[in-house]
Amino acid sequence: MSVTNGRVRRTSASLTGFVPTFFHTGRTARRSVIRFLIAATAVVLAVPATAAAYPDRPITLVNPYAAGGPADVVARSLARAMEKRLGQPVIVENKPGGGASIGTGFVARARPDGYTLLLGTSAGHVVTPLMQKTPYDGVRDFAFCSVVAAQPIMLVVNPERGIKTVSELIARARAEPGKLTYGSAGVGGATHLGAELFQQAAHVQLNHIPYPGASPAINDVVGGQIDLAMLNLSASLPFIRQGRLVAIAYAADKRSSLLPEVPTLDESGVHDAQSSTWYSLAAPAGTPADIVQKLSNTVRSVNEDAEYRRPMQEQAIELMALSPKDASAYVQNDHANMQTLLSKLRLLAK
Repeated sequence: MSVTNGRVRRTSASLTGFVPTFFHTGRTARRSVIRFLIAATAVVLAVPATAAAYPDRPITLVNPYAAGGPADVVARSLARAMEKRLGQPVIVENKPGGGASIGTGFVARARPDGYTLLLGTSAGHVVTPLMQKTPYDGVRDFAFCSVVAAQPIMLVVNPERGIKTVSELIARARAEPGKLTYGSAGVGGATHLGAELFQQAAHVQLNHIPYPGASPAINDVVGGQIDLAMLNLSASLPFIRQGRLVAIAYAADKRSSLLPEVPTLDESGVHDAQSSTWYSLAAPAGTPADIVQKLSNTVRSVNEDAEYRRPMQEQAIELMALSPKDASAYVQNDHANMQTLLSKLRLLAK
């Protein structure tokens, strides 16, 4: 600032020149400037919150089962494929135990911002909450982005039993009620409940031998300690191809491309007995709808990825890509069916 002929001259580069001039302007002008500065500051502060597109940091995908199983194959393959499309790391975190309730409950309590997701299953969302008290609701506490895959169950028999078709199995079971033994991967799991559905639909009585997993059940069918089993195709496929197990029916709505000669249960005359292990992509309830939809669209895009499809096909896992609305309906329908079945089996929590 300088003085010439008694007048104050401001230099445009001088901040100190602005201050006295500002305070000498009219009251209305000062208010206008203040409002402008407040508005400008608000805009600057709001930009980071609204401009960041989801996702802008790594995502955690919780697998409620131990590493190495079929669910882990789905989780890790899905995570890798999603990373390519979302532009952020998708980290798989295994939280096994409690009939899948530990990992499922963890996600139910997570912040609903799309950064903690669940590879859900019927066990964690439906069966375990129906069979025992859990600190979460398997349906209402989640926003279902999609049902991503299903792994139907195959009915297999020890070859020494001489049973090659479902009709032969039914005839033997009716002639000797409760004598034929079947193995499952555990009480309340898809392989157990699938066998119970089969018994009800076929009007037969079998003797259930539960195992702590698919591998020991398979080993005892192959070894002849039990007569048959209903297990995920991925677990039994190597033994079927070796001739150490006889596959007599597939519990799906169409035949498996890996064993196209094996009929479905429906084709074999046993209706309403389809069963499978399904996998969903779920977020905590309250997750913004646009994030849920973006994740659903990502699953649909992922299914076109050859690198993702290959391990799924090798594990006999059938790909799905349901919309959020259809995924929610799918889970609710499974809940209704399982509630009816578990009630008949007297396995509902009291």
